[in-house]
Amino acid sequence: MKKSILIGIAGGTGSGKTTVAKALSAEFGKSEVALLEQDSYYKDLVHLPFNNREKVNFDHPDAVDFEEMKLQLRNLLKGNPIDVPIYDYSSHTRSGESRRIDRHHIIILDGILVLLDPELRDMMDIKLYVETADDIRIIRRIKRDMKKRGRTFESIIQQYYTTVRPSHRQFVEPTKMYADIIIPEGGRNTVAIDLIRTKILSVLLGYKIGDKT
Repeated sequence: MKKSILIGIAGGTGSGKTTVAKALSAEFGKSEVALLEQDSYYKDLVHLPFNNREKVNFDHPDAVDFEEMKLQLRNLLKGNPIDVPIYDYSSHTRSGESRRIDRHHIIILDGILVLLDPELRDMMDIKLYVETADDIRIIRRIKRDMKKRGRTFESIIQQYYTTVRPSHRQFVEPTKMYADIIIPEGGRNTVAIDLIRTKILSVLLGYKIGDKT
């Protein structure tokens, strides 16, 4: 029996997925909502020389351990705690540390490829796709990667044109066909956030999820 509901939020890099996730979390409170990111499940590249790690296409499905992600989500949906891996973006390896997540009534999974895997989609109660113009998304990515991941402007632009943009067109954008709701402009779309909030309450009521197990 499911103890929680799962919401998937997909969309291109810099589209505002995390903003939507945080907006929904704020609506229900941190005690009710667990936030998970696809990036936590990047495969560990410690076995590769650093120069080879930098050449990996992290926007390709092969870079993500979907099996581990699904296993952990199944456990969390049953009410069991999980230890989510912490990924080190600077070294392209798993840090060896983890983040414990206990039972929550609402689980939000965000990432560019979270609507790609059929089994993962089947686990979701609500599927969202955040759609934002390409120019806005690349600017946001540049700001994020320079500030939070210590990358140079040149490396970001090279990565965008060689892997990010092609992968978006091939793998990410087509998944919006699976979304229940497509959200223009992400978390700034307050009307969409309010509609999703109402839908979440409806799903929770339908499952009659509460404190009793």
